[in-house]
Amino acid sequence: MDKLVSIIVPVYNAGAYIEETIEMVCRQTYTCWELLLVDDCSKDDGKEKIEAFCCRDERIRLIAKEKNEGAALARNTGLFKAEGRYIAFLDADDVWLPEKLEKELHFMEEKKAAFVFSGYEFGDESARGTGKVVKVPETITYREALSRTVIFTSTVIFDTEKIDKKLIEMPLVKSEDTATWWKILRNGYTAYGLNEVLVIYRRPGKSLSSNKLVAIKRIWNLYRKEEQLSLPYSIYNFVLWAFGAVLRRI
Repeated sequence: MDKLVSIIVPVYNAGAYIEETIEMVCRQTYTCWELLLVDDCSKDDGKEKIEAFCCRDERIRLIAKEKNEGAALARNTGLFKAEGRYIAFLDADDVWLPEKLEKELHFMEEKKAAFVFSGYEFGDESARGTGKVVKVPETITYREALSRTVIFTSTVIFDTEKIDKKLIEMPLVKSEDTATWWKILRNGYTAYGLNEVLVIYRRPGKSLSSNKLVAIKRIWNLYRKEEQLSLPYSIYNFVLWAFGAVLRRI
């Protein structure tokens, strides 16, 4: 019997994408899933669009928050309301290929893994692939992950029979997804990478230098404050991280 996958999508003013996102999940070749769309007090018409889908498919659930608290808490809300054995995160503007769930679950079973992720391709505003593909390693440990932020949120799946939900719960820090992967790996787990493009990471046409500065500050904060790494070890990982970040974007 197929095992239930809970797909958690934080939604905030995603009305332009949300119908496409839901239809994309409905086209998955693996059909034993529930879709938890956690609306974080959106101000657009996204909530109404979600409600229309809920009336058509009982696998689709709207969770409406009473106040805006950000993506991390939206994901956590969905996590603790999820009924599935498996947890998959999906951002509302990213795109899954139709066999994403099926292939990752097969890979997870094959490797007897608790945590898997896949490769992905950068896309433009319309989620058309740009040809810039991020390849992923077969496995990644905590020490390796500190300098290689190749685990992308919309690619991950967790087995909650092997990883407690409290470990998957995201902290209230910037780059909370990366902090979560590190927390899980630090607790002795290994993440297994399926080196196949199964996700399109939709990105805006313009990449502002200020966004790069924000990313630099966030990763440094994770090293020093969250992981409490020494200054030399933080610098070591930062240099490797910066080199890898550049390579992924050229």
